[in-house]
Amino acid sequence: MLEPRQGGSRRARRRTAEAADGLPTRAAARNAKITALPVAYAARRVGGLGRRALGTPAREVELDIQARTAQHMFEVLGELKGVAAKLGQLLALYELALPPELGEPYREALTRLQDSVPAMLPAAVDAAMAASLGPGWRDRFAEFDTRAAAAASVGQVHRAVWPDGRRVAVKLMYPGARAAVASDLEHLRRLAPLAKVFAPDLDTRAVTDAFAECIGAELDYADEAATQRIFAAAFAGDPDFHIPAVVDQQGDVLVTEWLDGTPLQRVIASGDPAERTRVGLLVARFVMSSFARTGLLYTDPHPGNFRVLPDGRLGVLDFGACSPFPAHFPDLVADIGEAALNGADADLEAALRRHEFVRPEREFDIAALVTMVAPIRDLYRRPDAHLTPAWLRSQVRRATDPSLSNVARHLTTRPEYAPIGRTILAATGVLCQLGVHGPLSAELTAPLPDLAAAVRRCRDREASAATVVALRPATDASTAATPVTTASSGPSTSRG
Repeated sequence: MLEPRQGGSRRARRRTAEAADGLPTRAAARNAKITALPVAYAARRVGGLGRRALGTPAREVELDIQARTAQHMFEVLGELKGVAAKLGQLLALYELALPPELGEPYREALTRLQDSVPAMLPAAVDAAMAASLGPGWRDRFAEFDTRAAAAASVGQVHRAVWPDGRRVAVKLMYPGARAAVASDLEHLRRLAPLAKVFAPDLDTRAVTDAFAECIGAELDYADEAATQRIFAAAFAGDPDFHIPAVVDQQGDVLVTEWLDGTPLQRVIASGDPAERTRVGLLVARFVMSSFARTGLLYTDPHPGNFRVLPDGRLGVLDFGACSPFPAHFPDLVADIGEAALNGADADLEAALRRHEFVRPEREFDIAALVTMVAPIRDLYRRPDAHLTPAWLRSQVRRATDPSLSNVARHLTTRPEYAPIGRTILAATGVLCQLGVHGPLSAELTAPLPDLAAAVRRCRDREASAATVVALRPATDASTAATPVTTASSGPSTSRG
């Protein structure tokens, strides 16, 4: 990223000044930025009523409000950084879930956010580097570019050359990042009770605390370096993946080998379908194999953290958000998967209650849930899957419908599963952006042998049922449909 230019508008000069000092950390200033979002949105709605009264078509007014709100939202997120930038990544996923004509303004605003994040000026870079490495920090490098090459949620990355000639990436935390993140997390905790409107049975406070703990871990570069070393050792020599080696870490500075490659965003934008599918399956394979190889879950699989290397391997960056993987989770997945694929509705409800996804006292419409999750179950029943933004839109709409009849509102989860939920959401968004069309089920079940066995039993049963139907005489066609329906849907005929 180029250094911000001097001059320009008053707002540009203010943003440049903030960048020179790091993150805007004064509580009053940050609170004002966040509070301004709903106030400005309300003002736009009022103004829209006036425009409609003067004859402007309602749809034109609505799209204009969407675009201006999106631009304002992502500009504020870009200035605040920290947790707000993480929120921006999640909003990028939900942008995919919007109808194309409504999602486009958010997509354009996100692009501006990614391309115009304010960078620290050289004097601020020098001061921040000296704070961690000492006043003679430049002597540690053969070369160092004070211009930021890339932005991170709580820092920025610089190109440099290590004394042994290796090209390295120097990740430098913004001054004041910890205070800014602490402020953001406090806002998040205050907003957590509002989620009860959509998920009345969820312990929103505990889940929010778990999310906050995960975000807070990203401020510890020593821990990130240790985690990256674990992943680099676990994937050393792998034919499909490459993890850059950690070169050095001191304070708020992390030095790793530089990774050349094609950004995943470019593959999404211009890759041919076969390449997008190949890369998407690699993303799924990496995420699923990470916990089996390291005991840690890679919880930040968004496009900015992947590069496609010239030899076809997938390069992976940013290990600050990795979480311990619950040792019992594969058994949980196998139990629920067996019930969903091969059991009756009652078996699935019992499994969900057994693993605390439904409260004991809650009456639960399991048939409605089975209908809702049928497209998810089909990803495992079929050898090939085709994920698209349209598919994601459909699933998100079904799951987030705020109506009282939405059975998903009555599910809950243990706080320790929050990082897993974050990973599933982010990875699904990436796969849908890539339009993956291939053997996804094999990648999802490879590190989970008990779930893979349940999938095989389901397919074998359905194949046997299909064979029986095919062998029946044509005169028996009037009765052939009954076994097909039962077999394809599992023992319970109420499945969707």
